[in-house]
Amino acid sequence: MPRQCDICQSARAIIRRPKTGQRICKECFFYVFETEVHHTIVDNRLFNRGARIGIGASGGKDSTVLAYVMKTLNQRYDYGLELFLLSVDEGISGYRDDSLETVKRNQKQYELPLKIVSYEQLYGWSMDSIVEAVGRKNNCTFCGVFRRQALDRGALMLDLDHIVTGHNADDVAETILMNVLRGDIPRLGRCTEIATVGDGYIGRSKPFKYAYEKEIVMYAYLKRLDYFSTECTYSPNAYRGYARQYLKDLESVRPSAIIDIIHAGEAMKVAETVQLPTLTSCSRCGYISSNAVCKACVLLEGLERGIPKMGISKQSGQAAAADAQHVGRGKAVEPVHFEQLREQALEIRRLRMQTTAASSDSTARPELCAESMCACTEDGCS
Repeated sequence: MPRQCDICQSARAIIRRPKTGQRICKECFFYVFETEVHHTIVDNRLFNRGARIGIGASGGKDSTVLAYVMKTLNQRYDYGLELFLLSVDEGISGYRDDSLETVKRNQKQYELPLKIVSYEQLYGWSMDSIVEAVGRKNNCTFCGVFRRQALDRGALMLDLDHIVTGHNADDVAETILMNVLRGDIPRLGRCTEIATVGDGYIGRSKPFKYAYEKEIVMYAYLKRLDYFSTECTYSPNAYRGYARQYLKDLESVRPSAIIDIIHAGEAMKVAETVQLPTLTSCSRCGYISSNAVCKACVLLEGLERGIPKMGISKQSGQAAAADAQHVGRGKAVEPVHFEQLREQALEIRRLRMQTTAASSDSTARPELCAESMCACTEDGCS
């Protein structure tokens, strides 16, 4: 006999939630999933009314569901947010070019503005050319560093207040495990934070921090959302893959392991005796950094000098020279300084506010000048 939904007690249950074990119907699943994300946003005060929010959009399941849910909740609960899609084109043939086509379809489906920034445009290098230079072993280091900075650059171009990403509970738990295994104390101390500050000005948050990956896949499937499901060409050798497989093994015997690891990470505190790096600004590009020169600038310098492994591993002079002989001189460009981007963002905001004020005045004028004997001398008023 079909089992009834544990929540509404009327419809037939078709889903067993991996997160709670509840057996629920499709409509109740939609409701609880969206409501939990809403509570995550509200309880953590992620946004202010009127904020311009960029949704990190890759075309994958997480970002596609995030864009759909953010638009739904913004309308349902009247957050008063301006939503934008922000995508990064890493330059990976056969992968990112296809996924960006999905993002462009999402733009039309959700009726949201879209901005795409590329590694080629920002740094003078695509991931394909970087992999050709550095090989497949450490390419994810380049991609992660460049993508994070590219999102902040794109956000400043749009004068955004905040960026939301589709990182889910599985991603957060994997990151905790990776930082424990690497003994990375500084990152371990902040990887569980739901909201951070990217370039020092633009906030960044994870509304799906407590949402299981399996439930996001279920939501996308049952809502029939349009998303791209192919894995990155260069990801099989990523270190994260080992943490992901270990986490899946844990989840198979204890479904609550994911959320338990997150809560454990949240409860961890770094001892006061541990000296943590002090954040400052990169002397070259102005991006937030714990060193005089940020990681992105170090990696770009290595590419430009024909020593692509610079900034990844410690090499002897002979090893660096050998690399320089086998790799052609790089083609890195000088990234626009973040201070310049911030000034441009402020100018965009000033012009937008002027336009809004002018539009408000224009709308109000007929009402103010409705008297038959009008003494107004403004243009356009008779």
